Amino acid sequence: MAFNLRNRSLLNMQDFAPRDIRFLLDLASELKRAKYAGNEVPRLNGKNVALIFEKTSTRTRCAFEVAVHDQGGHVTYIDSASSQLGRKESLKDTARVLGRLYDGIEYRGFHQSVVEDLATYSHVPVWNGLTDEFHPTQVLADLLTMQEFGEKPLHELSFCYLGDARFNMGNSLLIGGVQMGMDVRIAAPRELWPHDELVAQMRLLAERTGASVTIVEDPHEAVSGVDFVYTDVWVSMGEPVEAWGPRIDLLRPYQVNAALMKATGNPRTRFMHCLPAYHNLDTDTGRMVHEHFGMSELEVSDEVFESDASIVFSQAENRMHTIKAVLVATLA
Repeated sequence: MAFNLRNRSLLNMQDFAPRDIRFLLDLASELKRAKYAGNEVPRLNGKNVALIFEKTSTRTRCAFEVAVHDQGGHVTYIDSASSQLGRKESLKDTARVLGRLYDGIEYRGFHQSVVEDLATYSHVPVWNGLTDEFHPTQVLADLLTMQEFGEKPLHELSFCYLGDARFNMGNSLLIGGVQMGMDVRIAAPRELWPHDELVAQMRLLAERTGASVTIVEDPHEAVSGVDFVYTDVWVSMGEPVEAWGPRIDLLRPYQVNAALMKATGNPRTRFMHCLPAYHNLDTDTGRMVHEHFGMSELEVSDEVFESDASIVFSQAENRMHTIKAVLVATLA
């Protein structure tokens, strides 16, 4: 390997340097080609991986399971109902037990402190499958997707994230884009911007990587000329419905629709979303939003979601390829 990432944890995008991320993207591309060609070489034979899910998941769980199986390893799925994590057994004790049984641990849940403690006490590689603060495995997939669909090198590409930018996706896209030297733009109401401390850190890093950081309230200004428009859900089923109304009112101007895509002035702009997306009434959440607020589409219109500009399912597939690259680089 060009870079020795063995036994390293991935807790947020800042854990890996820009050259490490480039290596992971190259490795993911190689592994993807090998899977398509049918000549993939298993490098995780005999490896056992624990998948801890305090939050339910479709893409993250499936991506990790398929990645491990493709590479010859084995997984144990552990949800909140089937473990004593933090209830009958302390997190520290659980981590020390799992570290003696498994070669690596994935965690998807709420607090960043949990995944950090798992890494501290387990003494095996730990990978963040999502916390409230960061979602690094998603952003690796996003970068691979931009690399595949962009017509320029990553450091010459621009993207705009629209919506609530205070949490995992806004934070991780900001960090990942700056590390790759990209033109990073965020459009959100002022109260939903990323924290000032993180923005200041990224502006300093951008001076070294050649990136640019733009955070504005005007969505049409933000998307002008961009290569990719990116959004995420506005509401969560884990919240009381009463909390949805004020946020939906704030974010209505940031819906990705045909008019906003046209405002890019770039007919080749692609649409991205980490999924699930509320673009119709085919989900319980979508129907609930429609019942309470009269909207049949939230963060993205069905027209854009189903358009030729949409590359959301390539993103979803790339979760597996980039996760596989992380596993191979840190375990093999």
